[in-house]
Amino acid sequence: MTVAAILNEKGREVITERGGALLLQVCQTLGTNKIGAMVIVDAKGHIEGIISERDIVKAIGREGPDALNQPVSQIMTKSVVTCTEEETVNQVMQKMSSGRFRHVPVVKDKKLNGLISIGDVVKHRIAQVEMEAEHMRTYIAMT
Repeated sequence: MTVAAILNEKGREVITERGGALLLQVCQTLGTNKIGAMVIVDAKGHIEGIISERDIVKAIGREGPDALNQPVSQIMTKSVVTCTEEETVNQVMQKMSSGRFRHVPVVKDKKLNGLISIGDVVKHRIAQVEMEAEHMRTYIAMT
């Protein structure tokens, strides 16, 4: 199964923010939308960074509540690992495991085209395993 299959089911809409937004704004958007990360993009949709709950916790732990008044560009992870729609779920799982992160932006023509979370990957991997088990049960019942 590929990343494209996941995006075709869940959609390609991604909530983004600009680097000048205050961390407080980003926290409010994450909470309102019940999401764990946001991609930070420039005016043309190119990825500049990603901010996750983990990044926010580290910033507040380091700087206290004053961190909330800083631009997200000062807190975000700037070296973003991405994937393409052609990559397999297993390839994306490997990236997430080795990098110890839960969100991977999907790029097409160097622009943001979706976002895959560990929840998306696990959901589709479980569905795939269940389908394989059902095929096996059907095969055994026919013999």
